[in-house]
Amino acid sequence: MGQVMTPDLPPSFGARLIGFLATLVLSLPGATLAWASPGDKEVARVVIFGGSCAKCDLSGRKLSGAQFNGSNFAGAALVGSDISGARFLGANFAGADLSRADLSGSEMVGANFAGANLANAHLRGIVARGVNFANATLTKVDLRDTEAQGSNFIHAILTNAQLNDAELQGATLSRTEAAGASFRNADLQGANLSSGHFEQAVFSDAGLDGADLTNGQFAGADFRDASLKRASLYGADLSRAKNLDQDQIDEACADATTRLPPGLEPHTCRGGVSRWSVWRAPTAPSAPTAPLAPAAPRTPRPPPR
Repeated sequence: MGQVMTPDLPPSFGARLIGFLATLVLSLPGATLAWASPGDKEVARVVIFGGSCAKCDLSGRKLSGAQFNGSNFAGAALVGSDISGARFLGANFAGADLSRADLSGSEMVGANFAGANLANAHLRGIVARGVNFANATLTKVDLRDTEAQGSNFIHAILTNAQLNDAELQGATLSRTEAAGASFRNADLQGANLSSGHFEQAVFSDAGLDGADLTNGQFAGADFRDASLKRASLYGADLSRAKNLDQDQIDEACADATTRLPPGLEPHTCRGGVSRWSVWRAPTAPSAPTAPLAPAAPRTPRPPPR
């Protein structure tokens, strides 16, 4: 039999080839994402994830710096995975289990984490603009230094979560369960906290200008040095809130339905108040004007007789 000749390739070529093939395969719909040697939980160096991996199990994987572009990971398990520095662009993680996962430093744009389990996850320093966290479990999550302007946390569970120094302008935290959460020095201008449970929460040094606290529950919440300019306090229960003073209430908007600590009187705002009176979410750029159609050619007039 003749001898088969093989080219003399550098040792790194095989690794680069595997990485290329993994990226190619994982960009296809319905791709299998488990690309690891036996006993090794580290996924091959994959940069971009596309297609669908609904309900797949990637728990404990190292996916730092990965990109999830429009991919579907609904119901997937990524328990304890390292996804730090990743990018989630229009990706769907609805109902996924990301408990104890590390997503710190990630960028999220238009991503969906509705109903996801992010309990005890690390999301410090993420950028999450317009992200959907509705009905998500965020118990004891670390969201410090986060930029989450306009994000949706409606009905989310934020019990004992850390949101210190977070930028939450225009965010929706309506009907959230946030007992014991810390919003120390957070920016909540124009945020919607209506009908939420914020018992024992910390709002010291927080900016709540123009925020909607209507019908919220704030027993034991700490408002030391918080700014409440034009904040809506209608129907809110602040009767057992801590470190509220008359100067703060005089800058807010309240009425007889507002329950305040003993000795404080509600301040009524003329003409009502809107939670968007101080901060408005940026509007999408308008569509470019369509070019004008060319004028129809003119029919020449006959010469005069």
